[in-house]
Amino acid sequence: MTFRQKHLLGIEPLAPDEITTLLDLADHYVSLNRGEHKHSDVLTGRTQINMFFENSTRTQASFEIAGKRLGADVMSMAMQASSIKKGETLIDTALTLNAMHPDLLVVRHPHSGAVNLLAEKVNCAVLNAGDGRHEHPTQALLDALTIRRAKGRLHRLTIAICGDIAHSRVARSNLMLLGKMENRIRLIGPPTLMPARIAEFGVEVYDDMREGLQDADVVMMLRLQRERMDGGFIPSEREYYHRYGLDEEKLSFAKPDAIVMHPGPMNRGVEIDGTLADDINRSVIQEQVEMGVAVRMAAMDLLARNHGGAS
Repeated sequence: MTFRQKHLLGIEPLAPDEITTLLDLADHYVSLNRGEHKHSDVLTGRTQINMFFENSTRTQASFEIAGKRLGADVMSMAMQASSIKKGETLIDTALTLNAMHPDLLVVRHPHSGAVNLLAEKVNCAVLNAGDGRHEHPTQALLDALTIRRAKGRLHRLTIAICGDIAHSRVARSNLMLLGKMENRIRLIGPPTLMPARIAEFGVEVYDDMREGLQDADVVMMLRLQRERMDGGFIPSEREYYHRYGLDEEKLSFAKPDAIVMHPGPMNRGVEIDGTLADDINRSVIQEQVEMGVAVRMAAMDLLARNHGGAS
């Protein structure tokens, strides 16, 4: 099994063979999670600390379940009510945590690069659970696993990523991962929600949904990141749904067996039609949540192996 990383800070450092190793191991954990006895002992004696400086229900719950199923001692810190509010710096927090000798540190932070900074100051494996507009690597990996299981492969697919590209760390991580695995990537959204010079990334850019979805294998919708918007990026939610919300009519331009994805939480009737989101023949949104636990188990397992014995 080829996985050389000491941390999982982003998709950027990962080679294709490392991505494949992680997804193969995650497949094993999907089987474990579907069985009667959902526990492994690979992280027995290890300590996992979750530090979420930004609210997150599904990612935090997913990392907690993943750690507990692997036998780790899991502690989640409510960072919104922590010493940070009293003026403690990120470095001081890192040094304090380091003194507790954790083995795995899971961090979500509103500022890009904060997780990388923490990784330089601690002696354990650090997993990025989302940092600002930068990256969200486990989301891209769980999306990749979902696609691979639904399509039987993770290369030479036409994948449309639609919506708020500019503010989305999910889009950024997916662009990198799906690009490394030799897929054709199309970005669809209004020009106001498209990053500058995005075409230089070797992707196709569309501002028309029907044109962009033509013959797509995978349709990945994104959440409108209202909390990161400061200004009039969209005229109104109703107008946005009319032009860029996924419904049956727009989806009909994709391949008949195209799958529909969304990282959640969804704004139904804004980014996606509610009935379509629940259509078990097209939507793999619930599978994405399931794959999230397996991918995070695989990531923590591989990183723990690379960090040797328990500290």
